[in-house]
Amino acid sequence: MAQNSQGIQTLLEAEKEASKIVAKSRQYRVQRLKDARTEASKEIEALKAQKTREFQDFEKQFAGDSDESVIKAQAHTEQALIDINTAFAKNKEAVIQNLLAAIVKCEPTVHANVRPAKST
Repeated sequence: MAQNSQGIQTLLEAEKEASKIVAKSRQYRVQRLKDARTEASKEIEALKAQKTREFQDFEKQFAGDSDESVIKAQAHTEQALIDINTAFAKNKEAVIQNLLAAIVKCEPTVHANVRPAKST
């Protein structure tokens, strides 16, 4: 019986040792997961910062172009207004004379679709 209890004792010690190994393995796995999460969040933050910098550089690069485009559009608009005002001043009198002539020179005519009234 002593040998039986010694075998049981050996098995209990082996079970305790195995449970310690399993616990250590679980703790190691949990620690590796935490480290992986930490490393991934660091990489995400670094990538986010890099993309933010790239976007800001892109924005700075092309922000000047939009201001330049606005200035060009304003200059073009001002030139078009000057041309329109010049054409208006040049043709104003001729248009007024044509309108007055058309109003004063009125020749009444019968419309082509008018039928003569039947006399009874």
